[in-house]
Amino acid sequence: MPIKILPDEIASQIAAGEVVERPASVVKELVENALDADAGHITVLVEGAGKEVIEVADDGHGIPPDELPLSVARHATSKLNSADDLFRIATLGFRGEALASIGSVSRMTITSRPREAEMGRRLRVDGGKAGKTELLGAPSGTVIRVEDLFYNVPARLKFLKSDRTERRHITTLVTHYALAYPHVRFQLRQANRQVLQTSGKGDRREVLAALYGAEIARQMIEVLSQDDDLEITGFISPISVTRSNRSEIIFFVNGRPVQDIALTTSLVKAYHTMLMVGRYPMATLFLKMPPDAVDVNVHPTKAEVRFRDREGVFRGVGRAARQALLAHTPVPEIEQLGERLRWTDQSYAPGTDRREVDPAWGMSAEADRSPERMPILELDESEQAIDHRQGVLPEVMVPLLRLVGQVAATYLVAEGPDGLYLIDQHAAHERVLFERFMAQRAQAIPSQQLMEPASVELPLASAELLEEQIPVLEKLGFQVEPFGRGAFLVRAVPALLSEINPAAALRVVVEDFEEDETPLQHEIEAKVIARVCKRAAVKGGQVLSREEQEALLRDLEATQAPRTCPHGRPTMIHLSVDLLARQFGRLGAR
Repeated sequence: MPIKILPDEIASQIAAGEVVERPASVVKELVENALDADAGHITVLVEGAGKEVIEVADDGHGIPPDELPLSVARHATSKLNSADDLFRIATLGFRGEALASIGSVSRMTITSRPREAEMGRRLRVDGGKAGKTELLGAPSGTVIRVEDLFYNVPARLKFLKSDRTERRHITTLVTHYALAYPHVRFQLRQANRQVLQTSGKGDRREVLAALYGAEIARQMIEVLSQDDDLEITGFISPISVTRSNRSEIIFFVNGRPVQDIALTTSLVKAYHTMLMVGRYPMATLFLKMPPDAVDVNVHPTKAEVRFRDREGVFRGVGRAARQALLAHTPVPEIEQLGERLRWTDQSYAPGTDRREVDPAWGMSAEADRSPERMPILELDESEQAIDHRQGVLPEVMVPLLRLVGQVAATYLVAEGPDGLYLIDQHAAHERVLFERFMAQRAQAIPSQQLMEPASVELPLASAELLEEQIPVLEKLGFQVEPFGRGAFLVRAVPALLSEINPAAALRVVVEDFEEDETPLQHEIEAKVIARVCKRAAVKGGQVLSREEQEALLRDLEATQAPRTCPHGRPTMIHLSVDLLARQFGRLGAR
């Protein structure tokens, strides 16, 4: 096949594939252009999850009439004059590809009037083909309307996620920019609903409340650090507020959102020895440094950067976060569950010999399960063969066990005919609750009405996710109803979990919920149940009476998959008689 030069239309669509990955990419580029234009008020309107309409209006300095046609040409920009400028970029945009790329895969209309002009101009671009400009009356600033995104690239539409997911990406993105630019008034409307509105007064904690809810925003710890040419500001979460992944760790460098694994690692290390293994902090940190100290010309999306003093930046982030933690972290609060230790099943009723854990022991709410303190287990094939359809190990029964006692208020010690068993009480109780819940799911799960509804406030993205899960929650015994923007009322909980804090149960349903395009049925219901059972199960560090230990052991023996919790973590460790004999040298050296 002979070599030939691609037509401009195809070349533009290829370039658009690097810049415009999804509707949120369009919003990102248009919002950044508005910020570069010194806008004080930015309004984002989205219909059809961005596939039908995306409109971004600002009150910035506008585009001069004679430059309007040039603004949609490829590699046309007002932010660079020479190659040397690439190493001291102080604006969000600089590549001159955004409008050209967006216009090549949509029907785009640009209306703009500079502040000093009396009339505005309008330009329409259809699939990369620009028409003639029109003279019209318009407010100062720029309005860019993008319609029928990817209409001429239908294959791209097939790769988009559900409308809910695309809306969530847009909401999260706009909220992040509102955090980075608190002096700018942001307004976001999606599906004819006002999703976000900020005052533009410069108060970042106000925007944090819109993103995470008022309660979490109140607890966030402010970071203020100045070290030579590196200034670090923002907020990090206390050790009592964590997530199961790193998705809520956000970095901005000179006002630009960036993704950098090393920066995230530096922040997580600041929490070393403070958080349970598998838990991560929330953070929104803003790094300010000279433009020539960071290279932003790494990727078309401008989400990756390189630092001139890489190690210095990473050390600065870790030091700033650690200092803020040590200065502001309060004594951890114990969640009030009504009693000192609240049980979620009547078989674990409070015993007569229950004792509180002595705070002097320094025990955390969860036992330390760091890799270096976890024993190395060798499982046979039957224990390793996970049935991914059910998410549990196949039926591997355990023998009848004789309880010996409790160790570190976290593990049960039991004797079997073939050796010693160490049982994680939290994981074991998770398994017991999960199987009881799943057994009730085949019928109507009984609910327990609350004497007073419990209110819970969620971040905007989580609130939208929860609204679509309400029918699923009703099947599981919850009664939840919206109560204003981002707020919900819990009127009933499953009877099996009647003792759990209802607000905590609702939060755990959506906390760190992984993106899943499968309809919320069957396996998704099981995932929700597993999350709630994790919250309801007894915790490590809770002293159990002899009767409670016995009841938990008997209930675990009766389950179908006693070897693991619903999340796949082992509930028990088996130390065989043969292994013990070898450890004590009874079988001789081998």
